Order: sequence, then structure tokens, then C-alpha cells
Amino acid sequence: MKIIGIITARGGSKRVPRKNVRAFLGKPLLAWSVEAGLKSKTIKRWILSTDDSEIAEIGRKYGAEVPFMRPKELAFDTSTSLDVLQHAALWLKEKEKKIPDWMVLLEPPSPGRQPFHIDEVASIIEEKNNEIDSICGVSELLGNLSAHKSLKIKSDKTLVRYYDDAPFRSLIFRNQDVPPSYFINSAIYAFKVSKMLSNPPSLWGDRVRAYVMDSKYAIDIDTPEDWIVGEAKMKELLR
Repeated sequence: MKIIGIITARGGSKRVPRKNVRAFLGKPLLAWSVEAGLKSKTIKRWILSTDDSEIAEIGRKYGAEVPFMRPKELAFDTSTSLDVLQHAALWLKEKEKKIPDWMVLLEPPSPGRQPFHIDEVASIIEEKNNEIDSICGVSELLGNLSAHKSLKIKSDKTLVRYYDDAPFRSLIFRNQDVPPSYFINSAIYAFKVSKMLSNPPSLWGDRVRAYVMDSKYAIDIDTPEDWIVGEAKMKELLR
């Protein structure tokens, strides 16, 4: 099973400008993902897809391959992961005359994932290749954030349960009684390349496998406030 690691980092982040190159606990945010990838025991090739020369330089410094620069039209807010990963796969097909079976994707704004997470995802790919089309890292939601506790305010200002308009008294009030539910933690993904290049193309396919991670590794930096919380959580992990 040929698995390649892909790290995607564009230069045009807005809510936290230049966040991929900004120092996060002493080194560029991008570096945490590159180093985690290179410490994996199972995936030895890591390609950085970026449109930005400074990001490319930092990626190379920490050990990532940067064999191409991403076209500017694939580096906007509206650009999709499917577009970016297709570009990488087709570049490999054209320039190296081969493409991987799977791509494992790491996004720099989520530095909490560890090398063992990457190895566990690779093991799932090896074991379940014929049964799944993609893998998504998820963590369990706190009970008070579950959809089972979501509310809607009706036009007369009364509260009802969000997803079915049941009376407020139908709500599950004790957090410990709420059934487990999960959120995409943005830490790690894996995609079957044949699905990306099919007609019509699909990033996820029909069979998405959950990879459940402890929520302490779920760091997703999208705002300045996230940055402060992210550094605090990362300090705890490093202990």
C-alpha cells in the first residue's frame, strides 16, 4: 500500500495573518506538522503543498519536500481540499509517472496530533483498504455541546428541542446521560486517491472511517483566541 503524506499551507490566512510561519511555542506553526509527519514510523515521504515562498522555505528547513509550488488559483479561501490534493496527485502522475494509493493530510493549524496518530491511521489503511474510502479524525464532544442538548427559540420565544421541536421538558438535562457525539478535530485525514481522480471525483467517497482521538489533542487554530488556547493546550501535551 503506497501512502504519501501531504501538508497543505497557503500564505493568505486572514483571521490570523501569516499563521503558518508565525512562532508557536518557539517554532513556526507549520513545523509542528512537518516534524510529526517525519517522526512517523510508517509514512516516510511528506510533501508540502503551498503557494508561498516563505512557507516553502520553512517547510524545506524542517524536512518536508516541496517539489512544486501550488498555483495561485488553488490558494484562495474558496479553494477546496479536493482541488489541492488532486493537483498534487496529478503532478506526481505527470512528473514521476506514479501516484500513491492513499494520501494522509495534515493541516498546520492543528498541531496537536502526534506521530503515533499518523501510524495508527496508516494501520487502518493497511487493514481496511478495501472497505473504506477515507478516514476522518474526530473527538468526542462535551455533553453540554451535544446536538441532543441543542435548543431552538420559536417565534413566541418558547424553547424547544432543536432537531425535532419536542417540548423543552424532553431535553436530556444531565450531561452524563447524553449519548456520545463527535466533531471533526482537523488533526488528521486520509483519502483514497482513486476516488479523488474518479469521474465524478469525490474526496470522501461513501465509506468514511472514524479515527477517534482524545480531545486533548484537538487543537484547531482559526482565530487569535484559538492561538492563546492552543499554546496552553500544547504546553500541557509537551509535559
